[in-house]
Amino acid sequence: MHDLSLETILFAFMLTLFAGFATSIGALLAFFSKSKNYTILSIGMGFSAGVMIYVSFMEILPKSKNSFIELYSSEITAEILTLVAFFAGIAISAVIDYLIPEDVNPHETKSNSELLELKPQTKSSIISDSALKRTGVFTALAIGIHNFPEGFATFAAALENPTLGIAIAVAIAIHNIPEGMAVSLPIYHATGNKKSAFWYATLSGLAEPLGAIVGFFILLPFMGEATLGITFGVVAGIMIYISFDELLPAARVYGNAHTTIAGITFGMLIMAISLIGFKLV
Repeated sequence: MHDLSLETILFAFMLTLFAGFATSIGALLAFFSKSKNYTILSIGMGFSAGVMIYVSFMEILPKSKNSFIELYSSEITAEILTLVAFFAGIAISAVIDYLIPEDVNPHETKSNSELLELKPQTKSSIISDSALKRTGVFTALAIGIHNFPEGFATFAAALENPTLGIAIAVAIAIHNIPEGMAVSLPIYHATGNKKSAFWYATLSGLAEPLGAIVGFFILLPFMGEATLGITFGVVAGIMIYISFDELLPAARVYGNAHTTIAGITFGMLIMAISLIGFKLV
């Protein structure tokens, strides 16, 4: 986060926009997909988890520790502070999950059969249109809350290392696609209005760049080694929580153990190669 040039800041912000607008892609897929093959989605979820897990432990946590070493010149002190920041990131994500009702929480993975139940089959369906719309609106709000810290995580990583930022943005974008579907499906089936459902999904994704902007202006006046160490530790914790709480369970729901591990391995491999390539440039 040492490079705070306008060009770097704009690039990091554009990455958060890209990740956020993936919810719009999810909405479009929900409207136009007749038959669904979830194998690719399962591999994609595993890929996202592989990227986030690898980069958290191999790149972001070491950066956090190095920042604390610069400040305190003690490796054991730096390691303790890094772990505190890391588990604080996990705790932040866990608290957000706890405060959001389970039925509208995007981190509570739904199977295909559960998603299909959102669509009323007859006029006498026990699921009313108003209840469906309420589900979609509250899901949009829940996703927006989750996307807020994810947006800052992408932004912070991109300021430090553009390649790292791109990888994280792609991983978050992949996991935002089914979240966009979760918002748009109930609203669309309740109102019959594709445009309204699309914009609800899109607005939930805009919490990503909003998180980047708010986080940046809050931390900018305090920028230093301590802030860097805390930020990277918390970011790593958030991404590990997302990986194990949402991405890996979703990958198993949409596919199986083999598609999940294939995605994880591929994600880690691509991340490792891209980081080596960046260091060679």
